Amino acid sequence: MPERLTEMLMDTWTPLIILWITVLPSIYMAPMNQSQVLPSGSSTGLKRLTEEQRVLNRSKRGWVWNQMFVLEEFSGPEPILVGRLHTDLDPGSSKIKYILSGDGAGTIFVINDKTGDIHAMKRLDREEKAEYTLTAQAVDRDTNQPLEPPSEFIIKVQDINDNAPEFVDGPYHATVPEMSVVGTFVTKVTATDADDPVYGNSAKLVYSILEGQPYFSIEPHTAIIKTALPNMDREAKEEYFVVIQAKDMGGHMGGLSGTTTVTITLTDVNDNPPKFAQSLYHFSVMEDVALGEPIGRVKANDLDIGENAKSSYDIIEGDGMDIFEITTDAQTQDGIIRVRKPLDFETKKSYTLKVEAANIHIDPRFISGGPFKDTATVKIVVEDADEPPVFSSPTYLLEVHENAAINSVIGQVTAHDPDVSSSPIRFSIDRHTDLERQFNINAEDGKITLATPLDRETNMWHNITIVATETRNHSQVSRVPVAIKVLDVNDNAPEFASEHEAFLCENGKPGQVSISVFLCCC
Repeated sequence: MPERLTEMLMDTWTPLIILWITVLPSIYMAPMNQSQVLPSGSSTGLKRLTEEQRVLNRSKRGWVWNQMFVLEEFSGPEPILVGRLHTDLDPGSSKIKYILSGDGAGTIFVINDKTGDIHAMKRLDREEKAEYTLTAQAVDRDTNQPLEPPSEFIIKVQDINDNAPEFVDGPYHATVPEMSVVGTFVTKVTATDADDPVYGNSAKLVYSILEGQPYFSIEPHTAIIKTALPNMDREAKEEYFVVIQAKDMGGHMGGLSGTTTVTITLTDVNDNPPKFAQSLYHFSVMEDVALGEPIGRVKANDLDIGENAKSSYDIIEGDGMDIFEITTDAQTQDGIIRVRKPLDFETKKSYTLKVEAANIHIDPRFISGGPFKDTATVKIVVEDADEPPVFSSPTYLLEVHENAAINSVIGQVTAHDPDVSSSPIRFSIDRHTDLERQFNINAEDGKITLATPLDRETNMWHNITIVATETRNHSQVSRVPVAIKVLDVNDNAPEFASEHEAFLCENGKPGQVSISVFLCCC
């Protein structure tokens, strides 16, 4: 026990101990129940209470006469007198012998077998053992015969304030929503005190905050922690370290105390709108970008976290609302701009969009602080891509007479480079479609000429493929199908289908059919 505590206890209890030692020898132990009480006036009965004691008994209704008390933690130079046993059979001639048995008899508690004085021989701790049950008996010293029946009584260890409060469940962690009103419940802490909760104020605790004001308060008797400051903003400060004290003796001076810590975290509410990092975004995209490909990202930052920071993006204005779309990246909360329809640099070279980011989850308590959305402008520049040549027609149909002269022009295809650079075009025939090399094409102007004679009767249709290639970039190639129809000319004399020999009768009549002949013309 600390020296200061010892001095304090000695100052407090010394007068009481002196009074105790003075009064107890004149107070006799009496049994509580009828089975332990001997007839009044009997030579073997306990000494009657004096009239003064009866008055004391009546005025001290809480005094239990079959109990004795001893102060815990008392360690004076001499054993402490607990009480005295006496019988009116004892004339003082030392013929009576007092015997003590039970809890701690002979070790903790010793009785003077002549006087009946009971002393505590050791320093006692109520928190280890609060009471001892013993049995007293008076016997004849010479014969050891009992002079009265045994009487059971209790010695209670009287508490002193020698235990400080303890927070057995600390340190604590608690949460409370940010922007809460004053008086919002945060958590409840509990301290325990090993001292006697019934006797005195040794275990009567009062709670207070040592650190954590003015943000939080604690109810002194229930230990409920509440918010004490309105509109605490998580974005300004998220975590608070609070020190709580529990003090016994009702919080009065001289009481012992214990402390614990409470880490209080403000949880997020949606009290902040999304805000674009910049008001204007610039992106460029090649005109030949694939549909669905992302061309850029925008970001609206939100000081909130979790669900409260989630936003959805939309295109709300602009000349490319049907050309582009914007979606939300669930992981990064970025707005991803993608191409919905094909782009053409030669048709439109730039677009301007107005995009909006809006919170998905709105807290009605903070709707007046809105709107919970923001807008930004997005400018998109379409860049020219090196596109392949474009034919003037998706297919060509040419006609040529079968007797057309070699090297005669039977038709022409045209193509151009749609790019601004307008590369010259070279034409060729895909020889896999003209294995007999019946046609040629002028590489410069696309005129198709006849390379070998045609015969409509042998082959009426010819299907070839013409290839157009940019001279500046041979990888830019286009193809077009060309169907060539061979027209007939009168280049075959009629012929009999078969040879016949006819016979006429000499008496044949005029107009009579003798034979039928057939001519064919190819």
